[in-house]
Amino acid sequence: MPPFGGPTAPLHELIAQRWSPRAFADRSVAPEVIAGLFDAGRWAASAYNEQPWSWLVARREDAAAFERLHSTLIPFNQEWAGRAPVLAVSLARTSFVRNGKPNRHAGHDVGQAAAQIALEAVSRGLAIHQMAGFEPERVRALCAVPAEWEPMAAIAIGYPGDPSSLSDALREREVAARERRPLGKVVFGATFGETAGFVREDGR
Repeated sequence: MPPFGGPTAPLHELIAQRWSPRAFADRSVAPEVIAGLFDAGRWAASAYNEQPWSWLVARREDAAAFERLHSTLIPFNQEWAGRAPVLAVSLARTSFVRNGKPNRHAGHDVGQAAAQIALEAVSRGLAIHQMAGFEPERVRALCAVPAEWEPMAAIAIGYPGDPSSLSDALREREVAARERRPLGKVVFGATFGETAGFVREDGR
């Protein structure tokens, strides 16, 4: 169960329990379970139903493939993510297949797919941790990613583990309460910066 920072409304338990751990159990994830996660992702909404997502995925059982993806992470993330049983990288096709024009919504749509993967993971007792800390050009070079595809995020996937397995600095982050900016700071009416009228007076 993740440390909570206080949701302001009753949330579905899949949303309330979603978090991004760095401690993963030493337990493999069955191939059919991994496939189920990405099946959830591919059913996300997308502009013109372009489905501008693809994923590179490696199980730790495939040591060479796993190390290839692991090597694209920045050192800070390599420290903990190597213990996850599955690593992945999300890719966004930056142009429309239908007409070749730039797809400015691609990143948004891949993010929607990632959110569905995260919630499906929670439903199966798993967790994912998405990372901006990786080297996109190294992914492109090592994994033969075509020019029209942009590496978006690295992803560690597995069963949540014991925070005591982490270094002191990482363990402190692991057990800290999740925090979010209050609704009053992010939900506006029709004018940017003006809190929407339905948000509570205390901004939560």
